[in-house]
Amino acid sequence: MKLRNSIGCTLLALGAIALPTVAYADKVEVEINAAPPPPPTVNVEVKPAPRAGQVYVPGHYEYESSKYVWRDPQYIPERQGYKYEFSTIEQKGDKWVYRSGEWIQK
Repeated sequence: MKLRNSIGCTLLALGAIALPTVAYADKVEVEINAAPPPPPTVNVEVKPAPRAGQVYVPGHYEYESSKYVWRDPQYIPERQGYKYEFSTIEQKGDKWVYRSGEWIQK
């Protein structure tokens, strides 16, 4: 009986450790019928100088809740051993495919 409880506790602990890793791996890919709107033209974006420990993500559209949403440029914390792959919106025939940004292991 004690062995069964020990195994169960061990499996539960391993699952709790793995859960945050799985959450980081989420990638969204959505097929859309409408093209994205043009980027805002109020300000011309100039890529700023690099910052140690940060990755610059330029302004871009994301697709959320059935609509395009503009995201302003920002720095995000760098992840050691990973490369950031930016989100994309590509035309495939008469549809558009949105892929969210994600961290890819080097």
